Amino acid sequence: MDFELNTEQRMWRRAVHDFVAAQIKPFAAEYNEREETMWPAIQQGGEQLGLMGMLVPEKYGGSEVDALSFAIAIEELGWGDGGTALVVAAHNGLGCAPVAMFGTEEQKQRFLPPVTTGERGKLAALALTEPNAGSDLRGVQTRAELQGDEWVINGSKMWITNAGDADYIVTLVRTAPGRASNTLSMIIVPTDTPGLHVGPPEKKMGLGTTHSHAITYENVRVPKENLLGELGRGLHQALQVLDGGRISIGALSVGIAQAAFEEAIAYAKQRTAFGKPIADFEAIQFMLADMATEIHAAWLMVYHAAWLKSQGRPFTHSAAMAKLFATEMAERVTRNAIQIHGGYGYSREYPVERLYRDARLMTIGEGTSEIQRLVIARQALKNASTLV
Repeated sequence: MDFELNTEQRMWRRAVHDFVAAQIKPFAAEYNEREETMWPAIQQGGEQLGLMGMLVPEKYGGSEVDALSFAIAIEELGWGDGGTALVVAAHNGLGCAPVAMFGTEEQKQRFLPPVTTGERGKLAALALTEPNAGSDLRGVQTRAELQGDEWVINGSKMWITNAGDADYIVTLVRTAPGRASNTLSMIIVPTDTPGLHVGPPEKKMGLGTTHSHAITYENVRVPKENLLGELGRGLHQALQVLDGGRISIGALSVGIAQAAFEEAIAYAKQRTAFGKPIADFEAIQFMLADMATEIHAAWLMVYHAAWLKSQGRPFTHSAAMAKLFATEMAERVTRNAIQIHGGYGYSREYPVERLYRDARLMTIGEGTSEIQRLVIARQALKNASTLV
């Protein structure tokens, strides 16, 4: 088995890492305190590295990197700032990817080029979650009725990342009565459409540099040509998109955990107690050893899932396992990083406090840990030999 990145991937990692180290990490605390998106860095990353078009083919203005390179970029961004990484991951993996995967040529030409630059107000978003439909997407109540040549949409969504700065929102809607999978479809909704109302950013525990919004649709009318893919295939499309998104969240979690690990090591080396650095004490060394081991294990799982996707092989259960382990690992690592810092770790003076809050969302967004366990268990019960 070859665990080496190829030359292009190594160069890509270095380029993204250097960009994040210079343009994102030094400013993360300041922007998080203000709960402000890091627009200068996002636009610069889009222009210089193509970070805002990583899953978009070049003919539509994107940079189109492979799945492993995408995971590498999100990992490095997560190392710099979890919120900024989530903006980029959601924009690429949830907003751009559905159009690139399922859109018609006309839809790709129209919607993708404007959102690959990182310009403010030119993000892409995906609206799945509703007040009464989160993990249970079959419970979606937002409806779309075809009236002549237009879809008329009514309903509401919540916790929609990037909605306040989106150019368009891919929306999961019910296009037929009942709960069967073929009653749901995806429709592209430009954000300047009358009747679409995006609420103010939600007040959140962490990830201050990314914003989530409630949305209401009041007789929103869009052309029937805005149907994404086939009628009645919306749930299937959403699940495909979420499979890729789980790799992204796993990679982001690895980045957050790595940042916390580095902070813990630096603090343990300089903090003294009982006449010597606390790094000399076994209690601290054991925590650091567990952190290093779990980060490495999560890294391997995430990269394996991304590699499977790059190879065009089934990756649903591998993505679920990677997402489950990496996100729960990030919670443990950031928790222990605070413990190593002692009282200082609870203060905003040190970044581990922010990293802990940022990591907390990862076991919830894009499929909770409980949902990942269901996906994994069903595959195990179906055929355990296909799990690796």
